[in-house]
Amino acid sequence: MVQWKRTHSCGQVDRSLVDQEITLNGWVNRRRDHGGVIFVDLRDRDGLVQIVFNPDLLAQELFALAERLRSEFVLSVTGKVVMRPEGQENKAMKTGEVEVLITDFKVLSEAKTPPFPIDRDVDVDENIRLKYRYLDLRRNDLQECIKLRHKAVSIIRDFLNENGFYEIETPMLTKSTPEGARDYIVPSRVHPGNFYALPQSPQMFKQLLMLAGFERYYQIARCFRDEDLRADRQPEFTQVDIEMSFVDREDIIEIMEKMIIEVFEQCRGVKIPTPIPRMSYQEAMDRFGSDRPDTRFEMELKDVGENLKDSGFKVFSETIKNGGVVRGINAKGCGATFARREIDQLVEMASSWGAKGLIWMVIGETVKSPVAKFLTENEISSIVEALGGEEGDLLLLVADSFEVTSVVLGRLRLFLGNKLGLIDENKLNFLWVVDWPLLEYDEEEKRYVAVHHPFTAPLDSDVDILETEPGKVRAKAYDLVLNGTELGGGSVRISHSELQERMFKVLGFSSEQIQEQFGFLIEAYRYGAPPHAGIAFGLDRIIMLLAGRSTIRDVIAFPKTASATDLMVEAPGNVSPRQLQELNLIIKS
Repeated sequence: MVQWKRTHSCGQVDRSLVDQEITLNGWVNRRRDHGGVIFVDLRDRDGLVQIVFNPDLLAQELFALAERLRSEFVLSVTGKVVMRPEGQENKAMKTGEVEVLITDFKVLSEAKTPPFPIDRDVDVDENIRLKYRYLDLRRNDLQECIKLRHKAVSIIRDFLNENGFYEIETPMLTKSTPEGARDYIVPSRVHPGNFYALPQSPQMFKQLLMLAGFERYYQIARCFRDEDLRADRQPEFTQVDIEMSFVDREDIIEIMEKMIIEVFEQCRGVKIPTPIPRMSYQEAMDRFGSDRPDTRFEMELKDVGENLKDSGFKVFSETIKNGGVVRGINAKGCGATFARREIDQLVEMASSWGAKGLIWMVIGETVKSPVAKFLTENEISSIVEALGGEEGDLLLLVADSFEVTSVVLGRLRLFLGNKLGLIDENKLNFLWVVDWPLLEYDEEEKRYVAVHHPFTAPLDSDVDILETEPGKVRAKAYDLVLNGTELGGGSVRISHSELQERMFKVLGFSSEQIQEQFGFLIEAYRYGAPPHAGIAFGLDRIIMLLAGRSTIRDVIAFPKTASATDLMVEAPGNVSPRQLQELNLIIKS
C-alpha cells in the first residue's frame, strides 16, 4: 500500500521525471471522467498536476475507490510520470506537459462539498469566505499572496541583518498612553483594578533600546488599535518597526530607500529609479490636496484667488477676506463630454466631503457656469488662465478654508483620475513627504496634539517658536508614499529630556501627568541619550501593493471584517462569569 511520505510536490513534476515512479500528496482540485478513465488535478501548495486512474493499471477495488473521489478529498498517490499524448498538453499549467499514471493510492481524508468552489475564481460573498477562511486560503490567488508575504519579509530580514540591525522583541502587555488611537486594554487578575494595554506601536520601547546602546533595532511587530470602523483597517496589524542611533534624517531615508527598493525589485522584477523624489508636506497639500499624493497623473490643484479678493461674488471675496482660499482643478476635456447629471454628481460628492458648494465652469465659445453672471470678464479670464483652461475643459472650484479645499479637491482629483482612466496601473511612483507640521490643533480637545507622536523632534530652526507659535513648527518627520498610499512613516526623535518636557507641556500635560505617564522615559534621557531616528512600515499595505490587491484582507492569513469581528472563530465573544469574577469585572447591560 502507498505510503503518505511524498517524494515530490505537485508543482515539481515535469518532463525531467518521465519514467520515474513518484509519490505525491494533495487535495483533489477537480475530477473528470473520460471513457472509463478518471482524471484528477491534484493540488498542493506548490501547484497542480494531472493524475490518471486507469482501470487497466489498478486493482478493481482501488478503481472503485477512485470513482468515489470528490473535490477536496486528501490523497496520497504513487505512479509513473509520462508525457501527455500529443495535442493534449495544457500550456496554462506549469506541469501541463506530463501526467502521472497512478498505480496505488490512499484516501487520507474525505471532504464535504465546500460552501464555495475552490478550483475556480467565482464571486463569493466576503463574509462567507471569512467564515470558511481555511477553505478560502486553499484558493491559488490567496496562497500566492501569503507566499509573497513570506518572501517579502525574508528579504526585509536579510537586508536588515546584513546592515547590522538586531531583531529584538518588545512587550505585548504594556501601559496605556493618552496620545493616539484608543488602546485595547487587558485586565490584570493578579493586580485587581489595573489594566495592561496592547501596543499600538513599540515606539517607547524601541527608543529605550537606543538609550540602552543597541544602535540598530528592528522587529516584525504586531500592533493593535481600537479605531472606529473603516473599510480597510484591521484592529491588529503588522508593521516593520525600525530604529537607529547616531543618524540624522538623511541617513535613515537613504538606508530605508535601499531596503524598500530591494523588496519591490525582487518581488515585482522592476527597476525603481533612485533617488526617490522628495516633496514637502506643504507642497503636497498645495499641489495635490493630500499628504500622500498620487503623482501618476497631473490635474493639480491651483490657487485662483489672486484676482478675486474684491470680486462682487461674495462667496469668493468674503472667503478670502476671512482667511480662506479659492482653489480649483481642471478636468481636461470633460466640459465637452460630461452630461449635466455627471457634473451634478460631482457637486453632491463635494458637499458630502464638507464643501459648502462646488462651482463649475464649462469652457466653450463662452464660459458656462451658474455663477458666470456674478463675475466680471476679467475675473473669469483670470480663473481660466490660472487653471490652464482650454475649450472643452471643465473647471471645478471650491471656496473655503485651505483644509477643506484640500480635502474636497484632492478627493475629486482621485475620483476623476480613476473615472477618466488617467492612472497608469503599471507605474510605481514612490515619494518621500518631508517637513510635516509637528502639531495640529484639536477643536474637540481645545489643545494641540502631535501629528505623528509626542517624541518627534522639531526642525532646529523652529525650536524657538515651540511655545509661541506651535502651529507653525515643522517636524523632522518623513513618510514614504507609493501611488497615493502611505507605506510608512517616521521621524528623528527628541533626544534631550528638557526639549521632551517642553513638548509634553505644549501638548497640555501637567508636570504630574508627565511624570505619571512618561517619567521613566524622561529619567532614561538623563543617563545619556544618543541622537536617534526611526520608521515603521505597514507590512500589510506593502504586500497589498506588491500583490496588486485592493484590500489588505487578501494578504493577511486570518483577517477580521470591517466591524472588527472574526467570523470563523466568532470573536469577540462572551467570557464565563467565573472569568469575570477572577478579574474583578462586572458587565453592565
